[in-house]
Amino acid sequence: MALRANIRRPKFVLSLVAMSLLVPAIAACSKDDGPEPMLDAFLTGWKTGTYDKVTFVSPTGQGVAADTVKTELRALEGVLRDTPPTLTRQDPAVNQGLATTQIKVAQPLPDKTVWEYTTTVRMTKAKDNWQVIWEPSVVHEKLTKGDELAVRRLAPARAGVFDGTGAEIVRPRPVVVIGIEPRKVKDIDALVKELTTIFTSGAYDVGKDDLAKLPARVKEAKPDALVEIVTLRREIYEPISARLRAQMEAGVAFREEDWLLSPTRTFARALLGTVGPVTKEIMDSKPGVYQIGDQAGLGGIQRSYDDRLRGTAGLSVVSSRKASDGTVQDTPLYKVDKKDGEKLQLAIDQKYQIAAEKALATVKQRSAMVAIRISDGKLVAVANSGADNLAFTAQVPPGSTFKAVSAYGLLDAGKVTANQIVACPKFFTVEGRQFKNSNFLELGNVPFHTDFAKSCNTAFASLAPQLGPDGLLNAGTALGLGQTWDLGVPAFTGRVSAGGNATELAAASFGQGQTIVSPVAMAGVAAAIARGQWKQPVLLLDPVPAKPAADGPALKPTTVEPLRAMMREVVTVGTATALKDVPGGAVFGKTGTAEYDDNPAHTHAWFIGWQGDFAFAVFVENGIKPSETAVPVSEAFLRNLR
Repeated sequence: MALRANIRRPKFVLSLVAMSLLVPAIAACSKDDGPEPMLDAFLTGWKTGTYDKVTFVSPTGQGVAADTVKTELRALEGVLRDTPPTLTRQDPAVNQGLATTQIKVAQPLPDKTVWEYTTTVRMTKAKDNWQVIWEPSVVHEKLTKGDELAVRRLAPARAGVFDGTGAEIVRPRPVVVIGIEPRKVKDIDALVKELTTIFTSGAYDVGKDDLAKLPARVKEAKPDALVEIVTLRREIYEPISARLRAQMEAGVAFREEDWLLSPTRTFARALLGTVGPVTKEIMDSKPGVYQIGDQAGLGGIQRSYDDRLRGTAGLSVVSSRKASDGTVQDTPLYKVDKKDGEKLQLAIDQKYQIAAEKALATVKQRSAMVAIRISDGKLVAVANSGADNLAFTAQVPPGSTFKAVSAYGLLDAGKVTANQIVACPKFFTVEGRQFKNSNFLELGNVPFHTDFAKSCNTAFASLAPQLGPDGLLNAGTALGLGQTWDLGVPAFTGRVSAGGNATELAAASFGQGQTIVSPVAMAGVAAAIARGQWKQPVLLLDPVPAKPAADGPALKPTTVEPLRAMMREVVTVGTATALKDVPGGAVFGKTGTAEYDDNPAHTHAWFIGWQGDFAFAVFVENGIKPSETAVPVSEAFLRNLR
């Protein structure tokens, strides 16, 4: 028995020694920790591009090099390869040496949204090691070799701008892009010479300097490019179309498009702005919002409300594959819907707008006109002869149109009556400063209504002390000046002189001194007197401005009735008699000559007034005499309406 025990014991010891040698080897090389470590290494590599610790096989069991996987995976990711996804795995399901894991992919997209989907990673066990089965469907279930992810932008439809009747003002209209195709040009100098003759024959927005730069631009351009010269509305292009088409063999080329445009090139341009290719400045101001070639608002309301009008682009993630014939085939995988733009509706009435613009075209100076429907305060015309919206933003002295405000304050406070005698001397001195009338007018002792109709500065200067330090300010406030408005776009509501010395008060009483206004503010004054109550003018109907000013209190009939009669007298026997025979009914108003610097010869011209249900203001920069500028514009406007 002892011998048997001695024989068996060495066997037992040897087995323990053998096991002690084997255990470390299994832990280091072949111990089965499950598929998780290899899976995590692969998911890390997916995001970083490093697969040093990952073993791959094909679905049929052949080994696949890590570099091959890296190359193929990046190709599959396409345009998204530089924005790694966030990957979240579930626990693998293991069955007979095959592990299957659901992976939640959160892929950032160019529009800053995240595309979330689930894909599947399969792994197989070879001996004691797990291997990732590499196949394109790992990236997305619908991908196959040769596909790549691509993002297609879904451009929104830009909304139009509508008038107060619901008619579309800004809508797609046909234009012709005129340019030069370099590969067809044989003699660029001769071509430029001919184009100069064509374009300088009319107002085509093409200057000689622009044409002189064409040779260099053509030389630098690609042979099949279109070097653009100008884009013309179809109706403007037609009169010169034959002459331009005769130059097609010499290199002239065309592209027809539809652009969002107003009825005419000048229609409310300073107010509305225009729509055109987005500029670098606009793109830089809103990174990621625009792409080259997008349309954007360029100035005016189109710029201010660009986000609303433009809408929001959508996108489509697709599996893209180039076919043998060179065409690209897309398979949709994910979509973010676009949001088309929302319309903008203005109170503008096209009839009144066109009438105002035609009237302003009769003067050479920069000018502006505003018309308001008295019954509801809607702005039916906002016209400017230049690119700046002087109608809303000018900050200029009102001149004698402000006598309507001063007269309101004097009448309302009972300091004077319309029939009270108020002398109108040629000169009137206040604290050593001499005031005079235009053309050295001298009326003598006349009723106050005559002083008003003939626009006597000295009469108002003499009455100024009766207004007190805040009388003008209070009168201006009652008629809307200096209040906080919300038109939906910037507008200057005026600043009325207050608290100044006697000289300042005298000057301010007839629209000089520190008082400054805008045409829309003075149109509001005329409308308030005609209506018997001040209402904030209304420009935007949709969207409605957030904080419009509240209506003012009703004006006393004992104040506004004599003031209306005085403003009628301006037209019948005063400084605006050219308007007494215009069709459409009686015209009421007040002229104004406004000095704007230390040279008395430098003056703006004004007229404010109303006819029927429409009040208006006309401003002519450097207009000198209202009778020769602002009044004729007013007459032309009223006649254009008939």
